[in-house]
Amino acid sequence: MSRVAVITGGAGGLGQAFMRQLLEEGWRVVLIDLPGALAALAANDRVEQVACDLTDEAAVASACAGISQRHPAIDLVIHNAGVTQIGLFDETTLASQKLVMEINYFGSVRMAAGLLKAVRAGRGTHLAVSSVAGFAPLYKRTAYAASKHALNGFFSSLASEEAQHGVRVVIAAPSFVATNPGRLDASADGIGRPGAATDGFDEMSPDQAARIILDGWRHGKDFIPVGRVASLGWRINRLSPRLYSWLMMRKIRP
Repeated sequence: MSRVAVITGGAGGLGQAFMRQLLEEGWRVVLIDLPGALAALAANDRVEQVACDLTDEAAVASACAGISQRHPAIDLVIHNAGVTQIGLFDETTLASQKLVMEINYFGSVRMAAGLLKAVRAGRGTHLAVSSVAGFAPLYKRTAYAASKHALNGFFSSLASEEAQHGVRVVIAAPSFVATNPGRLDASADGIGRPGAATDGFDEMSPDQAARIILDGWRHGKDFIPVGRVASLGWRINRLSPRLYSWLMMRKIRP
């Protein structure tokens, strides 16, 4: 019987990279994304497409109920959906801060709650795609960093609760993944597609990032810094937050 993976943000660059690698290994994959994003994807008999807005609590509950009914035991949920926000805090609004939290944080919380029993039944894994901004500051990204810090806190705490059910919780922290190069499509408040930042550096492709994350998960890692910048950032920030901030500003601030 095929293993089952659920991927939020499944129509995006990183979501599609996860899908391709899992399909190569014989998995069945459930992709969750907005209707318009899913409409652009080709059909595949081992891929289910579930249209859902993660900010809509009732829609998420309904989607999760349907998935759990079709797949009572789930092996892997990749909490990948998210947006970026780039802009100085004094140039953004409280509404945009809330929206980033709704998508990046509460969207994952809703999915984790809706699929909790099915993941327990499969003794599976919640794999959260966070960011370097989840453990350290990042210039012009107050809302984004706040949402990723919250994501890290939620999933690292969930790990202590779900271990008794045989469930693993893994956090991956990429730096800059070029999922939408040149396609930021940002709103007036700087909310836009992930992986399209013009101030990124040492970027990696979605396929590279997905491979590192899945390899780390298979090797039993609970926290996976993704790439050289993330690995160095994790070590430097733990040893000297002040040094990390100086290096980060030197690289990013114009």
